[in-house]
Amino acid sequence: MTEQSNPPSPSAFPGRPSAPSAAPLTERQEARRRRILEASAELARRGGFEAVQMREVAESSNVALGTLYRYFPSKVHLLVATMYDQLERLHGTLHSRPPREAEPAARVAQTLLRAFRSLRRDPNLADAMLRAFTFADRSAGPEVDAVSRLTAAIVLDAMGRREPPTPELLSVVRVVGHTWHSALIAWISGRASVEQVHTDIGTVCALIPGGAPETARR
Repeated sequence: MTEQSNPPSPSAFPGRPSAPSAAPLTERQEARRRRILEASAELARRGGFEAVQMREVAESSNVALGTLYRYFPSKVHLLVATMYDQLERLHGTLHSRPPREAEPAARVAQTLLRAFRSLRRDPNLADAMLRAFTFADRSAGPEVDAVSRLTAAIVLDAMGRREPPTPELLSVVRVVGHTWHSALIAWISGRASVEQVHTDIGTVCALIPGGAPETARR
């Protein structure tokens, strides 16, 4: 994730790093892409990472297998894009139901824990997305970078900032994002408990200007 002079916004990274071209998608292409992501998420919910097979995704989304590969070159690319899509949904709820805590650190902590609760409700989907995020190599760099930038946008929005972030604040935001992703991966692999994830999120959010968050609610 590179530093930016202004807060990142969804329009800056529209979640289409694997689209057939850099041009904006047509309405038909967008509908096709939406079907692919929904099929990916549904298959992952049923059986996790192993259940997401490209041929089955193509059949479930009613697209040709070759077309699917033009959008997403591999299962890892597809599942990281699915992770981005799920984060976009979180970003939407952040605008419709913003956190009400008084301090920026507490608002960020509650936003990230809201996302964590959602992942806990869909453990197979969480497993698939986080395994893909972990396995992603350099070829999936655009998808991974898009997830990182969207995570930063969510953190900045939760803080309620209206002015461009300083380089120092962007560094804090990056650390928050890295810690959150690492904590989720440790949880899904069984190396961290739910309580440990809550503790780690609370600890890293204390770096945000505005004070340490109150003890996170379970």
